[in-house]
Amino acid sequence: MRYLILSDLHANWEALQSVLQHARSTYDHILCCGDVVGYGADPDAVTEWVRSNVAGIVRGNHDKACAGLDDLEWFNPVARVSAVWTQQVMKPENLDYLRDLAQGPEQVNGFEILHGSPLDEDEYLVSAMDAAQAAPYLASPVSFFGHTHLQGGFLCHRNGVRRLPNIGPDSDSETLELEPDVNYLVNPGSVGQPRDGDPRAAYAVYQPGERLVTFRRTAYDVAAAQKKILAAGLPDLLALRLEAGV
Repeated sequence: MRYLILSDLHANWEALQSVLQHARSTYDHILCCGDVVGYGADPDAVTEWVRSNVAGIVRGNHDKACAGLDDLEWFNPVARVSAVWTQQVMKPENLDYLRDLAQGPEQVNGFEILHGSPLDEDEYLVSAMDAAQAAPYLASPVSFFGHTHLQGGFLCHRNGVRRLPNIGPDSDSETLELEPDVNYLVNPGSVGQPRDGDPRAAYAVYQPGERLVTFRRTAYDVAAAQKKILAAGLPDLLALRLEAGV
């Protein structure tokens, strides 16, 4: 069984379509670590695709906010504007879908998916110290998370935590062979708004039987996504950051 692991799609239709084309024939089921919407200009299209194609999903903080489950005062001004716009334009049935998404972690075939951390779905796991504090609460040897928009993650061993390698700018793929007797916190990266300095859409493919995680990147039509954001009247920053990958 092969799993396409997606996270932080953020209503970016162009990035999602590029990922699906790039990943074709490499997976059997699709999982998502949350944040289907927010920031991007295609919340309905992306949500409807998720509803039809994703086998397992947990909610993200933007999903909660756009569905009216979170107080927007905790969002920065740009994210708040985006969330309000998304609430106003989305179809009621798609907002209902977001509202009903499960809180992670969610168990899937011996591993788990979550958005932030195993203790708090809104917590950011950015540093090795963050991962070390979360590691005792992992319920599976392999856990996929999102939220940070940073592809990679952490190997958690009783002797310490090690950051997983990143894909270099000259490559579109990096395969990690999982070691026995350690736990992994794996971030597939963001499909719709990468923040690791690489503007290419990010995702991962997991093969539990072979104990392999493949991190992948693919270019997409950034200009088309930017044009939609600006035409929607969303903040310019949301368009500008896509080409910088920050």
